[in-house]
Amino acid sequence: MAFQEKFLDLPLEEVIGDRFGRYSKYIIQDRALPDARDGLKPVQRRILFAMHEERNTHDKPFRKSAKTVGNVIGNYHPHGDSSVYEAMVRLSQEWKVRNVLVEMHGNNGSVDGDPPAAMRYTEARLSSISSELIRDIDKETVDFIPNFDDTINEPVVLPARIPNLLANGSTGISAGYATEIPPHNLGEVIDAVIKKIDNPEITIDELMKVMKGPDFPTGGIIQGVDGLRQAYKTGKGKIIVRGKAEVEKLRSTREQIVIDEIPYEVNKANLVKRMDELRIDRKVEGIAEIRDETDRTGLRIVVELKKDADSEGILHYLYKNTDLQITYNFNMVAIKDKTPTLLNLTSMLECYIEHQKEVVTRQSKFDLRKAKERSHIVQGLIKAISILDELIATIRSSKDKQDAKSRIKEFYGFTEEQAEAIVNLQLYRLTNTDITSLQEEAEELQKKIDKWEAILNDEKKLFSVIKSDLKELKKKYADKRKTVIENEIEELKINLEVMIASEDVLVSVTRDGYVKRTSLRSYAASNGADFAIKDDDHLVALEEINTTDKLLIFTNKGRFIFAPVHELPDIRWKDLGQHLSNIVLIDKDEIIIKAIPVRDFQEDKYLIFFTKYGMIKRSELKLYEAQRYSKALVAVNLKNEDQVVNVHVTDGHSDVFIASNKGYGLWYHESEVSPVGQRAAGVKAIQLKDDEYVINGLVFDELSSDTNLVLVTQRGACKRMKLDEFEKGSRAKRGLVMLRELKRKPHRIVGFSLVNEQDTIQFKTTEGKTHTIYPLELTKSDRYSNGSYIIDSDEQGEVVEIWEPANYSKPFSDKDNNLT
Repeated sequence: MAFQEKFLDLPLEEVIGDRFGRYSKYIIQDRALPDARDGLKPVQRRILFAMHEERNTHDKPFRKSAKTVGNVIGNYHPHGDSSVYEAMVRLSQEWKVRNVLVEMHGNNGSVDGDPPAAMRYTEARLSSISSELIRDIDKETVDFIPNFDDTINEPVVLPARIPNLLANGSTGISAGYATEIPPHNLGEVIDAVIKKIDNPEITIDELMKVMKGPDFPTGGIIQGVDGLRQAYKTGKGKIIVRGKAEVEKLRSTREQIVIDEIPYEVNKANLVKRMDELRIDRKVEGIAEIRDETDRTGLRIVVELKKDADSEGILHYLYKNTDLQITYNFNMVAIKDKTPTLLNLTSMLECYIEHQKEVVTRQSKFDLRKAKERSHIVQGLIKAISILDELIATIRSSKDKQDAKSRIKEFYGFTEEQAEAIVNLQLYRLTNTDITSLQEEAEELQKKIDKWEAILNDEKKLFSVIKSDLKELKKKYADKRKTVIENEIEELKINLEVMIASEDVLVSVTRDGYVKRTSLRSYAASNGADFAIKDDDHLVALEEINTTDKLLIFTNKGRFIFAPVHELPDIRWKDLGQHLSNIVLIDKDEIIIKAIPVRDFQEDKYLIFFTKYGMIKRSELKLYEAQRYSKALVAVNLKNEDQVVNVHVTDGHSDVFIASNKGYGLWYHESEVSPVGQRAAGVKAIQLKDDEYVINGLVFDELSSDTNLVLVTQRGACKRMKLDEFEKGSRAKRGLVMLRELKRKPHRIVGFSLVNEQDTIQFKTTEGKTHTIYPLELTKSDRYSNGSYIIDSDEQGEVVEIWEPANYSKPFSDKDNNLT
């Protein structure tokens, strides 16, 4: 029974919860987060204190790092030697710490992320500024607690005569808390502390006039004063930090980008590697070579550019896609009153000022006590010399030292301390010179006593001591700001030419949605023959355009796909294209109506949509420049199972012509259709009767003499007309008849086109056969005829679909200004 009583029967979750709670408390309070007063984590404080105790200071020779690490582990920090050495190394790295606290001889790592040499090879000592963190620690300025094995005492916090938390910053991750405090310029922080002392109600904005923002040891450029202000007001905020880069001219038309400062805590080797990967993978065009030319004189990365490359665009691309520009997130958490607290700028300054008040108060009390003790003894010695002969006689007649002290105290009224000093007095101190010096010392001590009492009794004098001390430190240690601060965050505009190799390619789009881009070399090798296409499918577009252009692909369901040409699949002329459903999500029964290439969305162009049930819509082209294009977007709002039958680009001065299946045609100017938004439905285009629908809508500028209107009926009749057969009307009217109405088997239009010389039309019948028409071989007809029969519909089937074969075109050539 006695043996069993030693064990507790506890639920597992209770045990784990308790142990993890203790562990969390430990790593929050005693490992990962800095103290708000001295800005140090426990391991850093122990390293500095151990080096101070060993007199391993800046005015003494360097000492092996292993000796210091062993001392820290043995006396204060019972953890792994590597964690202590790594913390010690970080305090010595001038690219990580704004004011290094440890000086190190030997390899202490690099900005490329190289590891430091082992601690048996390196030597270290405290830096000069570290002595200011520890100064006056022996004057009872801070509390001490026993170390882990109760053999010696260690400080709870350092006196920290410099505002180290803001000057050097801190970074750390614990359980449920993380901290990210950037380093600042020491001179600016001291100015902010002094301003805060002079005016406790000072605002963040006024403080920011002297303390502009972080000052990183690696320099760089900070953008976004609003983010800074937010961080200083709340403790959390976001700024942009970018490297310092300049474009230098080389011979002739070549340039190079030279980077001589990189963002804080960015690994230079990884940055250069990432830049080179972008060049190798051809994610960015125009970079010839990337070299790391860093040497002992300073950091230097050179990005050599190709001839006539867009240096500004490439630099912006590097800012956006590498760590040459980063987002720095403030999260200013520190331990205040043994609790992790999110601190704003004023809270941090208050913590530091309160700490300095306590330190200076305790130091003054210590110095006052020591001065009073010494003054008491000096007064005793002066009195002793004035009755010297009697004293000597008394001492000579005493049995021993203790008896002499007792008699002196009894006969002459000296205190224990004074009696001790008298019996220990050396004979040479009885000369005239030393009597004078004792009197001078008494006067000097009295002045000091008065000074320290004044400091302790008057807070203003206390603050003036703190301020004058800080001003001295500023004069001694402050240097120029390294980081530049810019008010606004620059918007990174990247020209497409920077990311894409500019190349003319051939883009093909089929009705069933197969799309590809083909190199002109592949097209030429096949002589334009053997184009891979499925049976029952046909080309909608075949355009020679540049990889930097865009393609708008419109479907019958009123949607469009925004397709940058360089993202289209690169497929040989003889191979089948890739279906659009592999690129974006479209319906199975969705077919392609039109593919329109666009070079510049800012041009004053319009898109005109015609729908099956007689609607027309006109919208500005620039509305269709999509930023996100992972899915098909709405081009026109369709109602009641309506479908788009055609889409055209115009310059705003064109005419439109609409034809219905029952043979009515309506011609008017596009200005009768007011421009509407991208997702709007449009207005009525033509007056339709029951069972009547729109076959096609055409757009044209001034028609030349060789331009013809051609229609094909379901009975295989084809008819060619000139525009002067019609009168120009206005929108939403019935239009003019284009066919003679038959009572038996009336003709119904299946296709309606605008053709020029050499153009052909193809159509398919119910028998599945495809036929080609050369419309200009037909005689010209008036509006009231039914044209000429091309096929016998009784034998070869009725016409069900017609289309104009897509001809190889260059839409952006000077000859054709009708397209974008």
